[in-house]
Amino acid sequence: MRRTTVLRAALTGAVLLATAAAGLSGGQATAATPSAPTHGLPAPSAAGAPASAALVSALRHDLHLTERQAKARLAAEASARTVEQAARKAAGAAYGGSWFDPKSDALVVALTDDTRRTAVEATGARTVHTRHTESQLNAAKDALDALRAPKGVSGWHVDPRAGAVTVTVVAAHKDDNDVRTFLARARAAGPVTVEETRQAPRTLAAGTVGGDPYYTGNVRCSIGFSVYGGFVTAGHCGRPGMGVSGWDHSYVGTFQGSSFPDNDYAWVSVGSGWWTVPVVLGWGTVSDQLVRGSAEAPIGASICRSGSTSHWHCGTVLAKNETVNYSEGAVHQMTKTNVCAEPGDSGGSFISGDQAQGVTSGGWGNCSSGGETWFQPVNEILGRYGLTLHTA
Repeated sequence: MRRTTVLRAALTGAVLLATAAAGLSGGQATAATPSAPTHGLPAPSAAGAPASAALVSALRHDLHLTERQAKARLAAEASARTVEQAARKAAGAAYGGSWFDPKSDALVVALTDDTRRTAVEATGARTVHTRHTESQLNAAKDALDALRAPKGVSGWHVDPRAGAVTVTVVAAHKDDNDVRTFLARARAAGPVTVEETRQAPRTLAAGTVGGDPYYTGNVRCSIGFSVYGGFVTAGHCGRPGMGVSGWDHSYVGTFQGSSFPDNDYAWVSVGSGWWTVPVVLGWGTVSDQLVRGSAEAPIGASICRSGSTSHWHCGTVLAKNETVNYSEGAVHQMTKTNVCAEPGDSGGSFISGDQAQGVTSGGWGNCSSGGETWFQPVNEILGRYGLTLHTA
């Protein structure tokens, strides 16, 4: 008998009254592990409130903020998500990218044409001058994507703060001949900066461990977000036609679509009595979080991750549109964060406030010593498969 049988009546009533639909972000209510406390649906945030008290507490712990700072930051980030859309439109062809600045609690927009400054600042954003447009930087990154990268190069992304494409190399391999050759070719393609990392990224699937959300064969991964008919997760966790079992090893559903490498996303249809609600599990660290949409958070914004191994952790968005060079092949259009993760967290939820952001792909480090983790943006996955996110 599935764990959610006991919760079904209470959750169904809450869903019908508060959300009108069910869908577990990153999975179903049934996907919680037996050892993890199940809180049901969290109460909706009060009108105008940026987040629940539990989320504020998580940001205080992981970002080392006071309660007042955490609340102010979440409110400012929610505003920045809206401002970013208007500012991009106002900047037009002069748009050089944007990011959230936690020191000023404002969105910063880079412009190549100062005549657009007044229009952009009217949206509520700050502006800075830059030499290259986002389109020019994207073209330079596309040129790098066409190159074959050595293992010593862990990835590259468009960096609006640097006004360049930032290439990340593993420190131990920075002087390798093939790394130097790649960097020379990269610089010929456009403006490039180089940064170092301690380790190369890896995907975060894991072997079978008892009490975890879902399995494909002997691989354990984590559920990302519920969609109508199933959930989205990481592509390296399974291939189309593969069956999925839940924490109790009962049949859940089947991988309907999957892409890895090049992309790292998939979706799984669910049935056999499994059901979904628009929730991301807080694993007892915070209350389970309602999902209300998928508005994209800007660079610099706070973000939290839920996964079956390391559970709930928070950090910030470091970069977008990054190409990550895994040993299995390059994966494109990823978002980089300084949130930690561990094997088994693959496919799990990244959420900013109450907005779904993406599914965990891979990273380096762990949640004892720290590290970096990448996710595949959820809106790309929804568009690729024609799915609709379950929201509260």
